Amino acid sequence: MGKIGLTFQRLKNRGRVALIPFIIAGDPTLDVTEALVLKMAECGADIIEIGVPFSDPLADGPTIQAASQRALMKGINIRDIFGMMKRLKGLAQPLIIMTYFNPIFRYGLKAFAAECKENGIDGAIVPDLPPEEAGPWIKEARATEVDTIFLIAPTSPPERIKRISRWSRGFIYYVSVTGVTGARGKLSEELESAVRQIKELSRKPVSVGFGISTPQQVKEVRRFADGVIVGSAVVKIIEDYMGSPNLITRVGDFVFSLANVLKS
Repeated sequence: MGKIGLTFQRLKNRGRVALIPFIIAGDPTLDVTEALVLKMAECGADIIEIGVPFSDPLADGPTIQAASQRALMKGINIRDIFGMMKRLKGLAQPLIIMTYFNPIFRYGLKAFAAECKENGIDGAIVPDLPPEEAGPWIKEARATEVDTIFLIAPTSPPERIKRISRWSRGFIYYVSVTGVTGARGKLSEELESAVRQIKELSRKPVSVGFGISTPQQVKEVRRFADGVIVGSAVVKIIEDYMGSPNLITRVGDFVFSLANVLKS
């Protein structure tokens, strides 16, 4: 079992749910990204997801798309991101890289997996890579002990849920809505029953993302999920406080407010 799985096991033993915040690498700079990761870890994040900026992020809504564009306009590339993550290698919290498949393919599957291992990356989320087509990547990822985390959608039938569960390592990412990322005012009424169905079909931890943006929503999801992923709400704070000396503090305060709900 890898560092991600051990984290979920430890939290489960304590009756807790994992908090997984998400940010885009290089937004606004890689130095700030590094400082934000350290701050989020200090403020209660259990696992941290770092996105690779990409020109055509199909699964992402306007907030994360804008963050990706800001990073790309500054010339941020995957080698820079690996260098930053290497400096975070000693962090107690697992680090997950979120990237579309094209950067992995261009870098080379074997080389990308090796770089993940070398630079302290414990898992990878590749939204546009279905498990049916992921064999070559999974082979390289498992050889370097990098967990591949697959997504399950609200439309996924039971047989596909079972298949995704077999291929996933670390946890299963449940997409709470049909559509793209972005803060929502209200969670789906079917969310709890959908997650409970997955847990009946799989023994893997299930984390819920897409649309979760407030402490109250985190409180709702903690009743039935093993992890809560919060992305757009964090990225929006970065956008709102761009250039402000309070940016890192503001993100830390928000992450603390979410972690506090999960610990109470």
